[in-house]
Amino acid sequence: MEKTKWYFINSGPCSPSYNMALDEALLDWHSEGLIPPVIRFYEWNPATLSIGYFQTVEKEIDIEAVKRLGLGFVRRPTGGRGVLHEHELTYSVIVTESYPSMPATVTEAYRVISEGLLLGFQNLGLNAYFSVPNTDEQKENLKNPKSAVCFDAPSWYELVVEGKKVAGSAQTRQKGVILQHGAILLDLDEDKLIQTFKFASEEVRERVRKGLSQKAVSINKIISKPVTMEECKTAFKNGFADALEIELVEYNLTQEQKNYVKQLEVTRYANDKWNYKK
Repeated sequence: MEKTKWYFINSGPCSPSYNMALDEALLDWHSEGLIPPVIRFYEWNPATLSIGYFQTVEKEIDIEAVKRLGLGFVRRPTGGRGVLHEHELTYSVIVTESYPSMPATVTEAYRVISEGLLLGFQNLGLNAYFSVPNTDEQKENLKNPKSAVCFDAPSWYELVVEGKKVAGSAQTRQKGVILQHGAILLDLDEDKLIQTFKFASEEVRERVRKGLSQKAVSINKIISKPVTMEECKTAFKNGFADALEIELVEYNLTQEQKNYVKQLEVTRYANDKWNYKK
């Protein structure tokens, strides 16, 4: 039986505003039936702190530290908490809510999409598994995160190796389309990440910093031979193709599509009104 064809876009390193604009543009085009579902891989230039749609910059983010560290800064269209995008492969999945076998609930849709991540980690030889909170305390922690830092704790169906989070994802649904994107950590600079957030006190900052190494881990910390970006892309591309039982077709944007992304970038994701709005 012939497999369903999805587009595959490998964007490489892009600016933070372009990365978010392209993800939203793909959602728009898919909602209008102009393109099939999409798997996209991308990186960040410069290294960037992205924050969730609902986060409050003034309360949670140390913007002076972000600038001092030479980081980019952008607000995502998805929820979740702050992520330092530096030594990582970022993925996005764009697919209609009505796609065959796609569950209606956010949590279960996470599981289906994240099967691709699971197989990707396994392709790299890692014993990855899904995070499924099984105590009342763990479930309560998901509702009331202790800090603004994404990798401070795993959420439902995020990927865990040796009890530590190795990928963080966020999802939004607009115009009948699911956009899920997330970070696959090759390496993680915990000190740099912690510097970008505000804390009630230095004691709290230090506690979160120490706890981070117990709760999150990068691929190259737990694998015998360091993984290159290309090896990572191959492993996860194959993981998504196998998990979703799809054929991935390489796709390049048309000039008209590039112009649409640029317009979206300028009016929204490169605009302080959007990035600092809450």
